[in-house]
This record gives sequence, C-alpha cells and structure tokens, in this order.
Amino acid sequence: MNFQRGRHREEPEINLIPMIDVLLVILIFMMVTTTFSQFAELQINLPTAQAEKPQDKPVSVNVAVDATGRYVVNGKPFVGQNVDSLALELKRAAGDTSKEPTVIISADANATHQAVVNVMEAARQAGLSRITFATQAQNAK
Repeated sequence: MNFQRGRHREEPEINLIPMIDVLLVILIFMMVTTTFSQFAELQINLPTAQAEKPQDKPVSVNVAVDATGRYVVNGKPFVGQNVDSLALELKRAAGDTSKEPTVIISADANATHQAVVNVMEAARQAGLSRITFATQAQNAK
C-alpha cells in the first residue's frame, strides 16, 4: 500500500548558511588574536679606523726537552742539569721586557716527567708564571 502516490518526494539539502557563519566567526577570531611582526631595519654606519695592527710579537721562551733529559732554551743547548741554573737561564732568555713572557715547553713523548717538572719549577723560580705546552697532531692512518 502506497499512500504517498501523488506526493512528490523532496530531496534533502544541506543548509550552508550556518556553516558559513561559523567559518566567519573563526576567521574573525583568528584575525583578532594574531599578532603581526614588523621587522625594522636600521641603517648603521660604523666608524672606521686607520690604525695599523700592533707589531708587537708576544714574548716567549721556548724550552725543548728530549728523551734523555737534555734541555734546549730558545734554540741554544743548555748544559746544566739542576733547577737553579735552568732558572737563571730562563730569566736571561726572558730578558727585561715589560710583558711577562710565556714559557713554551716542547717535550719529547719519551721524556721523563721529572725533566718537564724541572722546567716548570725553574720557570717558577725565575718568576715566569705563564707556561704552556706544545703539542702536535697525530697523523691519521
């Protein structure tokens, strides 16, 4: 039994107006809450200097220690073995400069610890407190 013979069936439709209203509210919310960054550029003209770099080299005293415990101070072999005479040699090699020189210790890998400690003690007695060690990089194999 079909009681709706004469009636025409209506197709369901989607109402878009509420969806557009919701999207507009979201768009307004996003526009209000968004902050806009403005990048300001500054034109800076830095001053220039005509001065040259100072020609002063840092004063250094090079001390080499070989595997047998012999010392070479600034390229000259040192014949003494005690710390006091080494301190006098370091003081003489440092000279009378206004800057405190740096003592650079280049020790052989097979040198004894005591030979290196003797150089450090001699530098302390000579009043030289800036000490550094020279190293070399191993070759990659």
